[in-house]
Amino acid sequence: MAMNVGNESGDGEVMVEMNTTPLIDVMLVLLTLLIITLPIQTHAVKLDMPRPNIKPPDHEPVVVTLVVDFDGTILWNGTAVDRATLDNYLQSAATDDPQPEIHLQPNRLAKYDTVAMVLADAQRIGVTHIGFTGIETMQ
Repeated sequence: MAMNVGNESGDGEVMVEMNTTPLIDVMLVLLTLLIITLPIQTHAVKLDMPRPNIKPPDHEPVVVTLVVDFDGTILWNGTAVDRATLDNYLQSAATDDPQPEIHLQPNRLAKYDTVAMVLADAQRIGVTHIGFTGIETMQ
């Protein structure tokens, strides 16, 4: 026993559904054309890298060890200095040709303010060859 529920096939009503297949095809073609015509984005970072040295330098650079101790004491090559003397040493280092390498070794318990003050003084005076050393033992 079969039962027919709903509209009968001989009802005479017109089916009012739109065929969306051609619309989807057109949208896919437009999307493909849009992707093809977009310019390719490059994610490169442009850096001004130094030129390689043709020959190594003739002499070893002068190295100055600058230590900032945990209590705020500043040591220039092992000698305790105050801020005015440090400025004089940094001034003479900035005018030397070539500038000596200053290796800054802050104690792990040193206050940030003292280390920042030393770096700010060096920048203000014009010292360019300064860097942190001994950081690998600060864990």
